[in-house]
Amino acid sequence: MARSALGFAAAALLAACATLTEAPIRSGGFELSGRVAVRYAKEALSGRIFWRHSDDAEELLITSPLGQGLARITRTRGGFLLVAGDGREYRAADTESLTEEALGWRLPLAGLADWVRGHPSPGSPYETVGGAGREFRQDGWRVAYEEFRDGQLPRLRLTREGLEIRLIVDQWKN
Repeated sequence: MARSALGFAAAALLAACATLTEAPIRSGGFELSGRVAVRYAKEALSGRIFWRHSDDAEELLITSPLGQGLARITRTRGGFLLVAGDGREYRAADTESLTEEALGWRLPLAGLADWVRGHPSPGSPYETVGGAGREFRQDGWRVAYEEFRDGQLPRLRLTREGLEIRLIVDQWKN
């Protein structure tokens, strides 16, 4: 149960919406808070996400709708650490293998830092989907922006192999 709740919350974090050409959020470090919903296999979870990102460090907290900590992911020069709500610790060199081990599915945190800003990650090939420029495929993920215009915070949906993550950003600070 804790594993599915954690997986759902993390997936929801990844689901946010934006328009690729109208990103109001600048590059560099940021802090955001928002809502996340995750569907994986027959599981469905929702919660809150709090994420602090910079070039040197990363900290992401996923909580239940009532505020109970489900997972905390941190990045330093040594790699990634995930502390589950039950106190178990998981370590890995990247978030995708880390979350797969701890949650049962892969969280693309490296790509998400760019995707939440409204554009594909540089240095990795991508393919635009549809004609509106609001969706693309990158690193095995389909990234779809529902909203992301000047003055608005992103809403996005990430999908991959039976996993859907929706992220609605409520607050953003550069």
